[in-house]
Amino acid sequence: MHLIRRGDPHLAVRSSEDLTTVELYGELDLVLVQRVRPELDVLAREAAALAVDLRHVTFCDASGLGLLVRCAQRVQGRGAVWRLVCDQPMILRLVRLAGLDDVLRPSPPAPPGPSPGDDGPPGQRAGLPGRLPV
Repeated sequence: MHLIRRGDPHLAVRSSEDLTTVELYGELDLVLVQRVRPELDVLAREAAALAVDLRHVTFCDASGLGLLVRCAQRVQGRGAVWRLVCDQPMILRLVRLAGLDDVLRPSPPAPPGPSPGDDGPPGQRAGLPGRLPV
């Protein structure tokens, strides 16, 4: 999976067979919402699983929450997998105060996995008993 920077410096998309991840950057306000909504609408209609990553978002207003709700409802409405990745306390608080936890289902970032070709400690290979998940 590789990062695909679109023409917009506030949006990057990673895509693999099973998962499409959208990374947003900057302030998720009305201006950014209007810029990224068309692309998010397409991804919400087409991705088998969609994750929206807000770790690089520094601010979110009501229009930003509205965009996220719209996206989550479209993805979940067609039975696809939805994930909102967020570790920003202020955004998590906003989601909670707005009563949108059940719709947006924010979750912390997944811990980094092993690097490609990483077979673990010497003497062990991936997938063998005794290897702890990373």
